Amino acid sequence: MANHKATKKDARQALKRRDRNRYYGKTTRNAIRDLKALETPTEYGAKLPSVESMIDKLAKRGIIHKNKAANLKSKLAKKKLA
Repeated sequence: MANHKATKKDARQALKRRDRNRYYGKTTRNAIRDLKALETPTEYGAKLPSVESMIDKLAKRGIIHKNKAANLKSKLAKKKLA
């Protein structure tokens, strides 16, 4: 464990950020799973923008890479067309 006061604080902050990032990531993965499970195209089309927004926020925060975000959004958009 760290000995300096500032390093201890940094460790505490890192734990908070880790928990927050894990929550955002898991919530988005659940939203993607629920979106893929939808049957009707109208429901899918209605929920797609909110899920894409969640993916964009993950990429903006640095939780996932921007290319991964683009790939996820592309796959979801292709499913909408099919």
